[in-house]
Amino acid sequence: MNTWIGSALALAALISGGLLYGWKGVILALTIVVFWLLLQFAKLMRIMRMASDAPVGHIESAVMLNAKLQAGMKLIDLLPLTRSLGRKLSDAPETYGWIDPGGIQVEVVMAGGKVQSWSLVRPESFSDAETEANTETMTRPVESA
Repeated sequence: MNTWIGSALALAALISGGLLYGWKGVILALTIVVFWLLLQFAKLMRIMRMASDAPVGHIESAVMLNAKLQAGMKLIDLLPLTRSLGRKLSDAPETYGWIDPGGIQVEVVMAGGKVQSWSLVRPESFSDAETEANTETMTRPVESA
């Protein structure tokens, strides 16, 4: 949620609580606002704890991450997808990278805490012939003995 909208809603709750129920309404509105902030903080801590358990810059599947990325995603939405913190690749533009066990890397360019663009980088040794061979082996029906 936008910080301006959140602040406006909190202020509206405080004012309406004060007008409708007096000081008891202000206390109730303040309690609700603090509870909401605690929920947001708990969500952030849960995401950061999950990301801190994994090695920096490593993910299970770079192709799946590439498919789920969207322009404008916030970092708080990106971290649950990767389940790890990204390895910083450059400062200008702010670029982070995640690599999977196959060597495929996703490079995400962030601007203002939001995903601006991303690219999928395959290793040099990853050729089309290898891709076709791997696909053929994975899609081949299992023969019964």
